[in-house]
Amino acid sequence: MLTTSHELTTSDHDRNAAGLTYVYPVVSRRAGGVSVGINLNPNNACNWRCIYCQVPGLKRGSAPEIDWPKFEQELRGFLRELLFGSFMRDCVPEGSRRINDIALSGNGEPTSAREFAQVIELLGRAVAEFDLVGKIKLVLITNGSLMHRGYVQEGLRKMAMLNGEVWFKVDSATREGMRVINGTRTSVAKMHGHLSTAALLCPTWLQTCVFALDGQPPSVPERQAYLGFIAQLVGEGVPIRGVLLYGLARPSMQPEAPRLAALPGEWLEDFAGEIRGLGVPAKLSL
Repeated sequence: MLTTSHELTTSDHDRNAAGLTYVYPVVSRRAGGVSVGINLNPNNACNWRCIYCQVPGLKRGSAPEIDWPKFEQELRGFLRELLFGSFMRDCVPEGSRRINDIALSGNGEPTSAREFAQVIELLGRAVAEFDLVGKIKLVLITNGSLMHRGYVQEGLRKMAMLNGEVWFKVDSATREGMRVINGTRTSVAKMHGHLSTAALLCPTWLQTCVFALDGQPPSVPERQAYLGFIAQLVGEGVPIRGVLLYGLARPSMQPEAPRLAALPGEWLEDFAGEIRGLGVPAKLSL
């Protein structure tokens, strides 16, 4: 029996909500239902360090080796409880009591798990076992930095056959912006290449978090660089599905937290409008 001490909300993404290691529930404001979260980084390790990250004790590193018997038991047990048990009734607000997707996100970069392709295979078997084929999505939320690795590309090919899609993090299109926001020294050109790879292998959305830093919204040059990056993708025919644009909904657990603040809805709406003006769909979550 899965338990939680409180009703889940869209602002509560507690990875321990179900008392499990690899699987957790999220009431997703973007998905409009329950997202079955998959946490391949229970060691809180990531190769980036985004200043808005909600993971406490975040450290640099990769996903640890997967405990397969435990992972399989948690996944099947959790899906069984969501579909046939009382968890939805007891812990999920009315109106959100449906499974929308299985999302690989968690406490670090999920593609850093060397067994990533095997994870996708397991998720595919579970989706079939519970008669969810074609009824839910399989989502990878990623910073995209490891798209050059063969096992990641293999996993994305498998995802594409499982109604899968990639949410590829692009918070800035300048090297300095990526260094400040994401704690990475990767180049914009490399990000562009990784994004192109992802989009050709599996349906891909850009996922962009915008916020005020030290009381200021993203600068005009930052906005122009971001819009230019999108325009370049469109001009090159890179098949992106659109942009998932969102603001701060939960407090950061990083040292920069006091410097961050949510932007007004009007600012976000204007920015979404500029993206749409490039002929690219933009879904906004305040």
